[in-house]
Amino acid sequence: MKRILHGAVLAALLLPAIPAPVLAGPIERACLRSDRDAANRRLCACIQQVADMTLRGSDQRRAAGFFSDPDRAHETWLSQRANDDAFWERYKNFGATAEAYCAG
Repeated sequence: MKRILHGAVLAALLLPAIPAPVLAGPIERACLRSDRDAANRRLCACIQQVADMTLRGSDQRRAAGFFSDPDRAHETWLSQRANDDAFWERYKNFGATAEAYCAG
């Protein structure tokens, strides 16, 4: 009985110290699923980190779609709608920041 109690106390003390698995965001998941040769866990996680700093959740989900359908990015870029233009400015900032932050 003492062993079980000691084990439970030890587990209760150690469990908070074990990092929980971090769930990948939409950009990271799309990056990892892409067919790009350079896509790897480190790079995709870095790009997601920049996305978390520069894009709202809805922007991240929209941008993630560009990985599987680049024509959507082109359509957004060509669009004359104000909300597409505003998104595109945020997306360009994200891209430039990710390139600078994750390069190398």
